[in-house]
Amino acid sequence: MNHYNRTQGAENRKAATKIVSNNKKQRNWKRWTIHLFPIPALLIYGLFIVYPLFAALTYSFFDWKGIVRGEFVGLKNFKDLFTLQPFSDLFWNAFGHNILYFALQMVFQNGLAFLLAYVIYKKVRGSEFLKIAYFLPRLLSVIVVGFLWKLILNPNYGALNVILERLGLESLQKAWLGDPDTALIAIILVNCWYGLGFGVLIFLAGFQSIPQELLEAGKLDGANSFSMITRIIIPLMVPSIMIMTVLTFIQSFEAFELVYAMQGSQGEPYHSTDTLAVYFYRLAFGGSTGGATTAVGLGSALAVVLFLFIAFFTALYLKYMQRKQVDM
Repeated sequence: MNHYNRTQGAENRKAATKIVSNNKKQRNWKRWTIHLFPIPALLIYGLFIVYPLFAALTYSFFDWKGIVRGEFVGLKNFKDLFTLQPFSDLFWNAFGHNILYFALQMVFQNGLAFLLAYVIYKKVRGSEFLKIAYFLPRLLSVIVVGFLWKLILNPNYGALNVILERLGLESLQKAWLGDPDTALIAIILVNCWYGLGFGVLIFLAGFQSIPQELLEAGKLDGANSFSMITRIIIPLMVPSIMIMTVLTFIQSFEAFELVYAMQGSQGEPYHSTDTLAVYFYRLAFGGSTGGATTAVGLGSALAVVLFLFIAFFTALYLKYMQRKQVDM
């Protein structure tokens, strides 16, 4: 009887061990299966982001005859981009336009988005409708927005000049996209209109994350509205402001679709609407180099410079803001 019990106990332990082993294998298989799900996304990211980045870096070190790669030239394409005419003039011209793009977006788009988000946060009448209304333009394709505003700004039959005429303000009528003094400003303001709703949502989320206890404590201490905003709300809104600043910086220096939709790839009129992304497109694909054989190499060099510039200043700004948050 004791021998039977010992045998039965050994079999039970063996069966239990086998069950535990099987369960462990199933858990390990599930764990490895979970790691397979990101593979399609990683393949797409590698194919369309990582590979073009390294390809552009490689192409920038070679001379090109059309689309045929020539001999290795080292940093010559980078040197030509900054020193050889007309490439250097066009580069700095486009770079200045990107700086203006960023500055005006920060003032008009993000400044107005901050104020509108605060108004909605204070729960004014119709605030729910305002959230939807401000975000509606974002639902449209940027190409559609570009063509729509190109019609609105048309000097002959565009809605803007027609409205100015009906109001008796004919002196303010302009060829908005045909005047070098107004073309880029018009495009930037259209971009601000398009991106306003996204900024409102980001800032509104920041407002709603502020603890009500702090606001109530400020009111009990006798702080007025201005003091509440400058000493309590804005410091607590730093994460949202940081996010919008970084996104605006990246978007401003990658501005292409709206400019292309409204003015094409030539930066008309007289390169007054050139941005670095538009200039890159024209260098690499648009045949603007007068038959030069280094178009692809110069375009690749410009793409590398643009990437490094955005990455460096974004990282620098994030590091600065993180230190500032710690100090606060």
